[in-house]
Amino acid sequence: MNTTNIKPLFPLGQIVATPGALELLDESGQAPSSYISRHVSGEWGDICKKDKQLNDAALKDGNRLLSAYQIGEGKLWIITEADRSSTALLLPCEY
Repeated sequence: MNTTNIKPLFPLGQIVATPGALELLDESGQAPSSYISRHVSGEWGDICKKDKQLNDAALKDGNRLLSAYQIGEGKLWIITEADRSSTALLLPCEY
C-alpha cells in the first residue's frame, strides 16, 4: 500500500502499542505504519459488516473506531478513542 497518498479520515491522537502488538508485528516482519494507514483511511480490515457500519457512522458522530487485521496466526486490533485523543495497537486478549 502506498502510504504517501493516504488521506486521513480522522485524527489519530497519540499512537501507543502494547508489547504483544509490537511482538506480533516484529515476528511477522510487518511495519505498524502500514496497518495504521489502513485504519486511518477507513479500511477496517477483518471485522463484520455491522462493525464496519458502526465505524462508518462513527466517522460522523464521533464514536470509537475499531479495525482488526489478521497477521499470520495472530490478530491485531487498532482502536481510536471517541475523543480522538489516542489510537492503540493491541491484541484482542489485551483489551
